[in-house]
Amino acid sequence: MIFDSLRWLGLDWSEGPDVGGDYGPYRQSERMDIYQQYVMELVEKGHAFYCFATPKELDDMRKEQMARGETPKYDGRSLGLSQADVQERLADGMPYVIRMKVPEEGTCKFNDMLRGEIEIPWAQIDMQVLLKTDGMPTYHLANVVDDHLMKISHVIRGEEWINSAPKHQLLYQYFGWEMPELCHLPLLRNTDKSKLSKRKNPTSINYYREMGYLPEAVINYLGRMGWSMPNEAEKFTLNEMLDNFDIKNVHLGGPVFDTEKLDWLNGCWIREDLNDAEFATRVADWAINRDNLSRMIPLIKERVEKFSDIAPLISFMLSGMPQINEASFEHKKLDSETVRRVLQYSSWRLDTLRHWTRDGLYTELNQIAQSMDLKLKDFLSPLFIAIAGSPSAPPLFDAMAILGPDMVRARVRHALEAAGGVSKKQLKKWDKDYLQICANREKHPEEQA
Repeated sequence: MIFDSLRWLGLDWSEGPDVGGDYGPYRQSERMDIYQQYVMELVEKGHAFYCFATPKELDDMRKEQMARGETPKYDGRSLGLSQADVQERLADGMPYVIRMKVPEEGTCKFNDMLRGEIEIPWAQIDMQVLLKTDGMPTYHLANVVDDHLMKISHVIRGEEWINSAPKHQLLYQYFGWEMPELCHLPLLRNTDKSKLSKRKNPTSINYYREMGYLPEAVINYLGRMGWSMPNEAEKFTLNEMLDNFDIKNVHLGGPVFDTEKLDWLNGCWIREDLNDAEFATRVADWAINRDNLSRMIPLIKERVEKFSDIAPLISFMLSGMPQINEASFEHKKLDSETVRRVLQYSSWRLDTLRHWTRDGLYTELNQIAQSMDLKLKDFLSPLFIAIAGSPSAPPLFDAMAILGPDMVRARVRHALEAAGGVSKKQLKKWDKDYLQICANREKHPEEQA
């Protein structure tokens, strides 16, 4: 999906798991032996150690630290174990993780391309887990090892990673490697200046593709996030950006992702760069093509008496967000709160699905309906409104499968806001209820068959 999104935007790469290169393998799951080798090197040099603390011990430790008004972090309890103690526990098969050692005093200093020198006291840095109980490396270990072995010169990340830079610098020092240049970019913001999140703006590139945006407009708009052309032009091509871009000119203020501005820019690209023939081709490529229609036909054929019936039946498949409001969700058997709970629980469950199929969607949503003691027909009513904009439509699960995860998730979140939204207090309570539903499902999977 990531590859498809990047290629749709017109971006390409010279090496990777799909095109090969001199520094493979390029998937972390294929590099486990490499990470094991390097983490053991850290242990042997005394820069990392085995930690046998149980999840409960760590949870109790954090609660005690918070009760004392301290920032919760690992307290080093396994550092005092002798080599004999460690070997005995390993021989007994005790679960463990491997953590990195961190200085207790002093300050870490590192340079950022946009911010200059940054100082963070070592007292604020946790003894990071490098290798998890299941043998998988954490991002911190894999990131440093991969970047060194692949001869990465610059590491460009979001600014939320600034506090992790000392851990990475320390790992480079432990290994005796030169650290790449670091650049931490400002995070995208919603129009209310909050951190960009899928709850307020869809964050998947595929969503914008399915909505009918042009890739030229999307890459143009993303290019404007925190940077501008020397001549202040708002509309420019990728090649024009490449000719003029200088990362040191990126602004540190959080750029606002405004969908209205994106709509305007996309309209400019459509009107100014597509002649009528190109317009028709782009529309056909977007959705009005034989492949898309062939998937929709089985859903509507039994309801069609003349071809002019088709457009009303499939209009929701070719639209963006349905025009709905709180009144749209009025239901004889479901009150307003239950409607919003259905939408919120469904949203949480849909966000976790990795395999998007008609049968899978039915199984997952039917399980929530059962847990809420609702008939499936009543439970699905708010989802019909969310997906199709009306209480009835072609088979819901088939339609959801065709629309795909990005569009369905966005419509459910949109419907939740249209139905009145959820307060922070409600969200906290519902989260506990939902987690209990998930826990019950894991304990009694046979009841969900």
